Amino acid sequence: MQIIPSFDLMDGRLVRLHQGDFDQKTEYPADPLELARELEDAGIRRLHMVDLDGARSGKPANLHILEQLAARTRLMIDYGGGLRSIPNLRQVWDAGAAMFSVGSVAVVAPDEFRAWVERFGPERFLVGADVRDRMIAVHGWVQQTSLGLFDFIERLRNLGIRQVSVTDIARDGSLGGPGLELYRDIMRQFPDLELVASGGVSSVADLEDLQALGCAGAIVGKAFFEGKISLKYFRVFSQT
Repeated sequence: MQIIPSFDLMDGRLVRLHQGDFDQKTEYPADPLELARELEDAGIRRLHMVDLDGARSGKPANLHILEQLAARTRLMIDYGGGLRSIPNLRQVWDAGAAMFSVGSVAVVAPDEFRAWVERFGPERFLVGADVRDRMIAVHGWVQQTSLGLFDFIERLRNLGIRQVSVTDIARDGSLGGPGLELYRDIMRQFPDLELVASGGVSSVADLEDLQALGCAGAIVGKAFFEGKISLKYFRVFSQT
């Protein structure tokens, strides 16, 4: 299982939102490039980058940070936020992203998303499924849909998508622990899925539980930035 730190960016700075609320923002003083290098030195191989400005404006807004990190580290970066069109995807690709992180478009515009997958290949997409009571929510978790999580995953599998990030909305940013029961049920239903767990990770024990379930990755944000999980653990984990 890969540990995947999350860099959430606003105005080029690292922040965290509570429950996706832009009015509940915590800013962290670390320089993104310096921190990315520290993570790489600790054995981290991948980074999840969320362009919050892009998510609000509808076009990527922190590409200069992506360019810096892609040029000066060997980290594989999946980038999301503001990806609304093929030209947006091309911008992000040219700036150095290895994968596109998308969410709502795969739900509300499936034909458009299919065209994206046909253009770039299914292996280039990390699709985020944000769930509340096992139903998909979109547009920053504001709009609840009638689409069930398992039906959505099956739709993605039919497109060749194998890597899906699932966020239990109630747990994101809460440090209350990941939704282990949800992830266990997903892995039972789709044993070949490359499941990336997101939301609620608060401790080393949580990461070990997710690894035991067979998750391919775990996105870590608040727990890392607030010292609940240290770089020292990343070094130890990367050697096992």
